[in-house]
Amino acid sequence: MKVNLADSGIRWIWLTLVFLVIDQVTKYWVAGSMDLYQSIKVTAFFNITYVHNLGAAFSFLADQAGWQRWFFAAIATVASVIFVIWLAKTPKENKSLSIAFALMLSGALGNLFDRVLLGYVIDFLDFYVGSYHWPAFNVADSAIFVGAVLMVLDSFKGSDKENVAGSINK
Repeated sequence: MKVNLADSGIRWIWLTLVFLVIDQVTKYWVAGSMDLYQSIKVTAFFNITYVHNLGAAFSFLADQAGWQRWFFAAIATVASVIFVIWLAKTPKENKSLSIAFALMLSGALGNLFDRVLLGYVIDFLDFYVGSYHWPAFNVADSAIFVGAVLMVLDSFKGSDKENVAGSINK
């Protein structure tokens, strides 16, 4: 099956690049201007706190001996390939799904670069209520989250348009 890229969601790859650059620039800024574990209070519920995450979401497997670096890098690589394929197979008319895939691709690539180059992911967005802190995260994580929400919302659309699942099965 031949895919016409001009008629696909791949047109949104620029969004991937924009968020990838924002992610990497903000991580570079934090790492270059703050000490590890330093925290800067921004509001009553938000700090910029520089941390290294050796694991995945919520520091999952961060306490392991180091194998998780390559495990999560492999997962991010596979996910990135899948997102590119889905972008290429998504009709250009399905903007929300294309944007979702582009955002998730940027997040996967942003954290993949950190893992491969540094051995950990730089996190710094620290939200809290009272003494309860959510695990720190970064722009890449935010892009993945927003992309996932858009994908879920898109799945609820009552549209007669062909969706990516239909086009993948062809």
